[in-house]
Amino acid sequence: MPIINSIVSWLMKKRMHQIELFIQYPQEVQHEWFIRLLDTAKNTEWGKKYGYASISSEAEFKMQVPIQEYEDIKPYVERLRKGEEDILWPGEIRWFAKSSGTSGGKSKFIPVSMESMNDCHFKGGKDMLSLYCNAYPQTHLFDGKTLSLSGSYKEDEHNTYARNGDLSAILLENLPTWAEFFRAPEPSIALMSEWEVKMDKIAQAIMKENLTCVSGVPSWMMVLLRHTLKLSGKKRLADLWPDLEVFIHGGVNFDPYEEQFKTLFKPLDINFWEVYNASEGFFGIQDSLSRNDLLLMLDYGIYYEFLPVKNLAERTPTLSLSEVKEGEDYALIISTSGGLWRYMIGDTIRFTSLNPHRFTITGRIRNFVNAFGEELIMDNAEKALVIACERTSAIVSEYTVAPIYMDNDSKGAHEWLIEFENMPSNMSYFAEVLDNALKSLNSDYEAKRYKDLTLTIPQVITLPKGTFYEWMKKRGKLGGQNKVPRLYNDRRFVDEILSTVKKEHVV
Repeated sequence: MPIINSIVSWLMKKRMHQIELFIQYPQEVQHEWFIRLLDTAKNTEWGKKYGYASISSEAEFKMQVPIQEYEDIKPYVERLRKGEEDILWPGEIRWFAKSSGTSGGKSKFIPVSMESMNDCHFKGGKDMLSLYCNAYPQTHLFDGKTLSLSGSYKEDEHNTYARNGDLSAILLENLPTWAEFFRAPEPSIALMSEWEVKMDKIAQAIMKENLTCVSGVPSWMMVLLRHTLKLSGKKRLADLWPDLEVFIHGGVNFDPYEEQFKTLFKPLDINFWEVYNASEGFFGIQDSLSRNDLLLMLDYGIYYEFLPVKNLAERTPTLSLSEVKEGEDYALIISTSGGLWRYMIGDTIRFTSLNPHRFTITGRIRNFVNAFGEELIMDNAEKALVIACERTSAIVSEYTVAPIYMDNDSKGAHEWLIEFENMPSNMSYFAEVLDNALKSLNSDYEAKRYKDLTLTIPQVITLPKGTFYEWMKKRGKLGGQNKVPRLYNDRRFVDEILSTVKKEHVV
């Protein structure tokens, strides 16, 4: 195995030269992909409708093709699911990544072409390892196996040839044979659909493996690792996997989970490596020992545009890569080799560097609370929560936030439903620190909190451990592709959760 580790690490590092090229020539690489995408799709139904054959510039593309959201392309996707060809992308699409988004709404079925699978998702997976090996040249990652937490897929209801399910399951089903040598558990277990049965099967399987890496969404990975530890009878994960080296994570902000994982992994000195991938594409990878930002991956068959959040209502103008600025929030707009055209995926990002293009994820365009003009986004909430936990020795497992609306007798507020791993040393102080941190991070929130004129101090409700798990289970949302909605601008989720549990503590 040490020989294999050395060979694979060397192969991974060879990719670094190509990454350095798109870092050095970002606009040129993006323009090349722009031309290639339009030329490939010019004879599709979509390409003919919007005159791709006659488009010669990015400015023309922006003028001729409107920004799309899922509801806009849904009729085309439904036809693809029924087996029609040459609609959004040449040929037939067999795979559809099923996603409800963080808001838990109706399912979306994102087309996954073979080109997007190979040029984007698989390439992103390999680059994730290349960048990690480059940062840790003494790595022994390939001396063992990687635990990959996958979902499941099923036959599409419209077409027996097509399949839909979690992107992770689609990728696992299409992995090259050699990749199976480095991952666990075996596909027959990893692709099981019944989450709780699968948890037991995975735990039993991975106890016997030499894991050097675990990879998945933090919230679900925490549940699986604790379950495995319990079934094993061991006291520490280090007793199961002494060579465990890195946790590769994505999907949700990692800050609220970091201390929990450090405690769980002790005495192992685990590296944390972040990626930004979604059903629509693989967009960013950590490329240094700092976890503050991600490198925007520019040669994955994706043409990027960036819509300033302040212009969301007008949907214009979008900016190209050469026009973005540091420190501003942008909604991400993508055109891809999966047949998504000027598609707004719903995430917002902020560039921290323009040479190279590095960014942080700041939230969702609809994952916010703005009932009183406070414009609280997820980036504010996550940072404030970290500060409150640090000041009160607390650890948060899960949470969600919603507005408390004004009535004749009371002012508005934000209601935080929190499941703590470690309770705060002082709950009143926790709420006070949380409030002050939000004020420091968000001037609109601070203005609405001025002398309690519009908003009063956040109301924090602690919930019994396991509440969010049971709620997600009840909704049929167990598994790594499903996420607890963090911020929501109405009370539908908060009221649903509160109807099932007893409030233990209110500040």
